[in-house]
Parts: sequence; structure tokens; C-alpha cells
Amino acid sequence: MMAKVGKKKNKNKVILIVTLVLIGLALLLGAFLVQKLSHTKQNNPESNSNEEVKEEAPKPQLKIINPDSNSRNIAVMYNNISTVWGYQSGLEDAYLVYEMLVEGGYTRLMAIFKDKKLDRIGSIRSSRPYFLDFALENDALYVHFGASDQALSDIKKLDVNNINLMNYNAGYWRDRSLGLATEHTAFTSTDRLETGFKKYGYRLTTTSKPVLNYSVDEIDLSTMPGAISATSIFIDYSASRNTSYIYDSVNKVYLRSQGTAKKSYQHIDGVTKKQYTAKNIITYKLATKTIDKKGRQQMDTFGGGSGYFITNGYAVPISWEKNSRSSKTIYRYMNGKEIEVNDGNTYIQIQPSTEELVIK
Repeated sequence: MMAKVGKKKNKNKVILIVTLVLIGLALLLGAFLVQKLSHTKQNNPESNSNEEVKEEAPKPQLKIINPDSNSRNIAVMYNNISTVWGYQSGLEDAYLVYEMLVEGGYTRLMAIFKDKKLDRIGSIRSSRPYFLDFALENDALYVHFGASDQALSDIKKLDVNNINLMNYNAGYWRDRSLGLATEHTAFTSTDRLETGFKKYGYRLTTTSKPVLNYSVDEIDLSTMPGAISATSIFIDYSASRNTSYIYDSVNKVYLRSQGTAKKSYQHIDGVTKKQYTAKNIITYKLATKTIDKKGRQQMDTFGGGSGYFITNGYAVPISWEKNSRSSKTIYRYMNGKEIEVNDGNTYIQIQPSTEELVIK
């Protein structure tokens, strides 16, 4: 009986040892599989899992300008006599454009560029003193081809960082293939201008904020107080010159045209052959008077008044305020809140106070 018991005990020990070994092997195998699975998930995040990985949608970024960029604006005086319509280049890359009256009933444009590389800008014409006030509010490097006596005096007095292409031949070329009079043929590029800015030792960076506040979310003016439909805009500058816009509801931009007393013409780029457009339009009027026999104008650019902000097919009344020649113009809704404009280019149309504005 004792022998049988001993044999039974030995058999039980063997079973126990085998069981423990099997359990140990199972634990080792389990650990190996867990480690393997973990490694697979780390290297293949798209592998099947009971838990879905949720990714945050990227935040929308402003497209018209980089708000984090500290490069200075470049303000360029554009020839806008009807002779050059269809030959102008580069305006589609300006994020901000000002239009104001000059002598002869014509208008001139000042385009503001930032962080752009352009091979052809122009044609370029001369400065008038009231354009300086808007170059200064944008802390812009100012480019022009000549200037009135008053503008030359103000450039010096106000210490405007400028390139007068009359004195810097390397800064431009003449495109005589256009068949236009010489004064309409001066063009430049950002490379030529940047070389000139460095040559003159001008500051190339800024701490100044943009004049306008931009929204990455689409702005709808239709429910705001005083909102009116704005699918057609007519802006008179003189008896012989006007600017107009028609709203393109598909692309949500305004198609820009310019007119004489007899006819309106689509405002076309000389290189792309495409019609210029505007996402935002700000329009207001300034007291304007003729000051010499050549018909040159004087404008009261600072102070305050009323106007309209137009975008996405609607217009709302706004106020504007500018306290000095170099201070930024502040545009506000009638409740006093500063306006935000849609993410896109803006034309600021500044009319003589005697001329007609039609919004419908």
C-alpha cells in the first residue's frame, strides 16, 4: 500500500509540474502577443481597432495675407488713364487697392502688395499728396514715377520710404511693344523693387497691423441693420470717369469695370486677360477741390464721415475715422463695432463728395 501511495504522489507531482510549465508558457505567449499587437498598432495606426481615433479638423487659415508675416507692404502708383486699360498688370495680386481722383477727371490707383513675387507690375505713374496718407497708414514702401511738387515736398517732409523711378533707372523697364506713349510704358517687378529698397537702406520689416480686420468665416451682411441689396454698384468720379461692379453670385466676387462718359469697359489684366474682381468694397466720399491751373486736386483725407461696406451681394452703412495723415483709417458699423472684411481682396473707392454713388 505504501508503494502505491508513493507512485500516486510522484504522478501528481509530474502533473503539477507539467501544468505549471504549460501555464508559464501560456503567460509568455500571451505577453508576446500583447507586445506584438501593441507594436503593430503603433506602426500602423489604421489597423483594425475597437476604438476609433478621432482627428481634429485643421483650423481655417487666412488666405489673402499671412497675419504672422512681418514684411512691409509695397504701395505702387498705377496709371489708370483709359489709354492703358487692358494693359495694366499685377492688380489681381494686390490685397488692397485705393482709387481716387486726379487732374483731368481721371483716377489713379494705389495697389498694396505683401509677400508677393511678381514679374510685371504697372504701368506706373506719378504721386499725388493725398495718396501718401494711405501709403503711410499701411506702413508701405512707396513706389511712383515722378510726383507733383506738393507730393515731392510731402514725401521729404513725412520721410516716406519711397522709390521714385525717375531717379532709379534699374528699378523699371519700358514696354514699347504696347504701342503707347512713353509715359504709359513703365513697368517693374518685385525683384527690382526689393533690390532698390536694399540699395536705399529702407526698413524691410514692420510691427504694424493691417488696416482692415479679416475674417476666415464668411461674413453675411444681409441681416445687419440698414442692409440693402448690392448686386450692382456705380461710383462716379467725374463727368468723364466712373467705376462699376456687378456681383457674381456663383463665385461670390464683384466683377470690376471702368467707364468713360460714353461707355463702360471690363477692367482686364494685360497678361492674364481676365477681368479684375473684388471680394470686398469700401466706398466713401471726401471733400475735394481743384487747386491749380493743371486741375490738381486737394482732399481732406482725415476727420470722419460715412460710407458703405459691400460684400457678398449686400451693403451696410458704416462710418470712417482717420485722425492724422499717418494714422490708420478705422471703419465701423453704425453700432460702433469695427468691421471685419471677408477673406479676399478689397477695393477702397474714395469719391469726391459731389459725385454720385448708386447701389442696387
